[in-house]
Amino acid sequence: MRAAMARRTHVSSIDVPDNPEDLDSPDSIEVGTLTIQDAETKSNQKEIWERPPRYNPEKLPEDNSPALLFEILSARIMPPDGEDLKVKRYVVYNVTVRQDTRNSMDQQPATIERRYTDFRDMFQSLKRDHPQEMANIDFPNKVLMGNFSASLIADRGLAFEELLTHIVRNSVLRNSTIFLDFLQDNELSKACQLLDERNDACISLLENTFMLLNKIFMDRSKPVLLILCRLVCACTNSPVPHPSAEKWAALALNRYETLCDIDLLPLYIPLLHTCAHLWWQKGRDQKPITERLNDMSKKGISINNNPTLMQAIHKLDPRSETI
Repeated sequence: MRAAMARRTHVSSIDVPDNPEDLDSPDSIEVGTLTIQDAETKSNQKEIWERPPRYNPEKLPEDNSPALLFEILSARIMPPDGEDLKVKRYVVYNVTVRQDTRNSMDQQPATIERRYTDFRDMFQSLKRDHPQEMANIDFPNKVLMGNFSASLIADRGLAFEELLTHIVRNSVLRNSTIFLDFLQDNELSKACQLLDERNDACISLLENTFMLLNKIFMDRSKPVLLILCRLVCACTNSPVPHPSAEKWAALALNRYETLCDIDLLPLYIPLLHTCAHLWWQKGRDQKPITERLNDMSKKGISINNNPTLMQAIHKLDPRSETI
């Protein structure tokens, strides 16, 4: 796992710099111990459990290479008190994903929210499809009483952290569609619906999903490049491009420069055409992009009458967005 992490490009912020592959290292911070917030100091305390992140440099690689860490740092009860009384209440766990080094703690982690049932469904599916890799891995049982107690939430959070850590340390489990679905399906479904509605709110969802997947997988892996291309589509979906369109398009082009995955090459020509149009809209020099297209044409690759970038993405990973 460490060797794989060392080959990654560590994009851990949606604020990508001018050169998208140049990224600053996060500053280290001090963290405290597990705390359950006092009911007299905050409102709706029965709905909130929190603990600070734990940073232990002594357990991180001595060569200062990044280590992927999962932490359940907070949980809340939904729906909140007084809302949707007919809906059965449940706990939502906030999953934080960081890449810490011995010298610093990741200051821009990715986060997702998942329910107990999301973890349980993933566990059961992995146990069914990969019994050998999931041997001797336990899962916290459902309880009839005390479901919202701070101690139970804390115990479950630790169990979920151990499960996620086990998954990413095993290449079979880490690269399974089951794990990928757990990581992205909730947010990606919402983002694609918003994209279909031409709603810019899809961009922040896609940015967060990209940050998450980029921490877990190789930077030129299929899940990362697919979400990155979807992000480019979302940013160029309107006649006036989104302010972040250029940085994501530039990063996507950079990621494709040395790509050898034949499954993802169908996205490359549509991506080049999308970027060429964006560069024209922004008054940027399109020559490097047109030269790439011409080189491909000279090699006998058709560069005309290709699908749009969204159509090409939809063919690889069908979702709800308009194509």
